Amino acid sequence: MSTAAGPVVGIVMGSDSDWPVMEAAAKALDEFEIAYEVDVVSAHRMPREMITYGEQAADRGLKVIIAGAGGAAHLPGMLASVTPLPVIGVPVPLKYLDGMDSLLSIVQMPAGVPVATVSVAGARNAGLLAARILAAHDEDLLHKMRDFQQDLNDQATEKGKRLRSKVEGSGGFGFGK
Repeated sequence: MSTAAGPVVGIVMGSDSDWPVMEAAAKALDEFEIAYEVDVVSAHRMPREMITYGEQAADRGLKVIIAGAGGAAHLPGMLASVTPLPVIGVPVPLKYLDGMDSLLSIVQMPAGVPVATVSVAGARNAGLLAARILAAHDEDLLHKMRDFQQDLNDQATEKGKRLRSKVEGSGGFGFGK
């Protein structure tokens, strides 16, 4: 998505093979009509470009960076080391270790270089977290986030009603009656 004002979230990953996971972040941002850009910025294969991307992100109008990486997963931390912006790391699962290696790499950052980390393959939550960060300074977006949260509540309430109606003789736990 792009707008005349330009993207405010950067979604980057180490390889285009990460896109099937990272696309969920883009879809979450689309739900809130948040402009974003998408690119491959490999920490290991294109380190100079990665550093330039991080250093120039704020000057280009970005407000949040979502970085997905698998394996050694250095991209989120390296970007956080060169940008003043919030960085959200998405551990991308690979063939071995189911993303635990990526998760541990992203979550174990040294003091002074914070990276917010979502669950393994949790790109949707990364997009939602970026939306919440932006909503802190945008009343329209804050209203959309509140509506989104109410929709989640309504869906969960309805699921509870359906479950209670399926369980013969169950009164549930008293919630949502």
